[in-house]
Amino acid sequence: MRFFLGCILAIALSVLPASTTAGTGANNGSSDAKSTTASETKTSPETPARADASAEPAKSNLDLEIEELRDQLQAQSELIKQQQNRVQALEEQLKASSSGREALSSSPAATPGSAVSSSAPAAAVNVVPASATIAALSPAPTPATPQASNAVPESPLQLRIGTAYITPVGFVDFTGVWRSHDGGSGIGTNFAGIPYGTVFQNNLSEFRFSMQNSRIGFRVDALVKGAHVIGYMEADFLGNNPGNVAVSSNSNTLRSRLYWVDVRKGAWEVLGGQTWSLITPGRTGISPLPGDLFYSQDIDVNYQAGLVWGRIPELRLVYHASPKVALAAALDAPEQYVGGSAGGPQIVLPAAFAAATPFSLTATSGVEFNNGQNVLTTPNVAPDVIVKLAVDPSPKFHFEVGGVERQFKLWNPTTLTKLSSTGAGGFVNLGVQLFKGFRLLTNNYYSDGGGRYIFGQVPDFVLRTDGSPSPLHAASTVSGFEYTHGNSFFYAYYGGIYVLPDVITDTTGKLVGYGFAGGPSSQNRTIQEGTLGFNQTMWKDARYGALNLMGQYSYLTRNPWSVAAGAPRSALLNMVFLNLRYTLPGGAPNLER
Repeated sequence: MRFFLGCILAIALSVLPASTTAGTGANNGSSDAKSTTASETKTSPETPARADASAEPAKSNLDLEIEELRDQLQAQSELIKQQQNRVQALEEQLKASSSGREALSSSPAATPGSAVSSSAPAAAVNVVPASATIAALSPAPTPATPQASNAVPESPLQLRIGTAYITPVGFVDFTGVWRSHDGGSGIGTNFAGIPYGTVFQNNLSEFRFSMQNSRIGFRVDALVKGAHVIGYMEADFLGNNPGNVAVSSNSNTLRSRLYWVDVRKGAWEVLGGQTWSLITPGRTGISPLPGDLFYSQDIDVNYQAGLVWGRIPELRLVYHASPKVALAAALDAPEQYVGGSAGGPQIVLPAAFAAATPFSLTATSGVEFNNGQNVLTTPNVAPDVIVKLAVDPSPKFHFEVGGVERQFKLWNPTTLTKLSSTGAGGFVNLGVQLFKGFRLLTNNYYSDGGGRYIFGQVPDFVLRTDGSPSPLHAASTVSGFEYTHGNSFFYAYYGGIYVLPDVITDTTGKLVGYGFAGGPSSQNRTIQEGTLGFNQTMWKDARYGALNLMGQYSYLTRNPWSVAAGAPRSALLNMVFLNLRYTLPGGAPNLER
């Protein structure tokens, strides 16, 4: 009972003002020792009073126990304060570590000046291009802590499962397109096949709304045994649609675009999967991320006439000699091709093969080459080999040079012989920032049998009279400028394709191949496109996403090699695109190697 009362008194004494407790009588030697031990880091005003304790009468045992309990409570209060300080310090460290997040990955939607276009969703709000080759990503400032105590805490810019981070990527597009003539190809332009001559398409205009260019996907980042691993998946809604898709309900078909995994450790990097081909022009270094590539800022989902690109299965090896120099080699999925894809012209066959099923230009299977109709049935002999060297001495200058080597092989059913040939091509690309926000770009390509990489607007080869492939010569360019001023972005490009003739005199005396007098008007000599465009960012935030308004005007012409008497010398097309884009929020994590 005495102990119980003592506790009550001790609690009561502990809440008294400090001035009252300071004048409570003296303690004996043992109680002084305990008090000093309990709070040895504090300077107590009671010390002088206790020094004169011998002059006062001795206290009872109850008083001593109460005094001892009070001292113990003060000591415990001090320990609690110390623990609270430690917890606060740990919370600050945790907040600092969690702030290492990259505000945005790379996609043009959020910042028009980035490497993004209507087809570049790299990572959710892609505000600036990602670093050249998936090295460490730049951190972004941590959002301000809400002032109100009842504010909802902000979520991170990615999800975490185990030690891997998953970042949503994509955007929502609402696209409108008007063409002066009916192109008949949706929101993507078939440059080589625009209407020519006296046909209804050349006398009617075209207007269309679409959401097909919207994107959805994700990016996974993880550190695995010292290597930075990135998995990337991206899809749109430009897949093969049924004939009545636009009648009552636009149930557009989901289509895979990118699906790859990339592993980098130190200077070495390996990539495998469906990716932007190594032959696609880059903006910085050598990287598979969309924001690091150049495929124009056009809204047109087929980009710009003359652009060299591929989005195909590839195995790639990259050596980063330094942050400024990278060298890469890749094996790309091959496809020997004679025209017919995306409006591309077809070759004219020698008479001996015109009726042969293995050389059919219309069959969907059982053909020795891709005619634009057959699906995954072409007997390709070997992968295409692509090499590239990229040099970036400063952020204001990017230069790359490289080449491609291809193999073609056919079988003549009449002579029972195999016939082969080799194709090759080279490219030189350059990007230079002349002054703040203004950048000049030129991307140039010449090939002997590399027409498939010019968006299939040129066949790879023609057939000689013995059935052997003869690679077709072609050149292309996309050159222009891009200018960023605040939240506004402007661009202008010239794109051109030039195809040399490859004329074969048949055993019947007639001319066949490509580009001969009297040939089909689909066989083009030149295709040219001039484009002006803008991209206005209305708002953007890594936590909420971005909203952009985009516009494009293009003037497109094509000139056939053979023009009949009284026929026009060229086909012309005016195009206007408008696009409203909301880019998903999110940002890739900051993973140290």
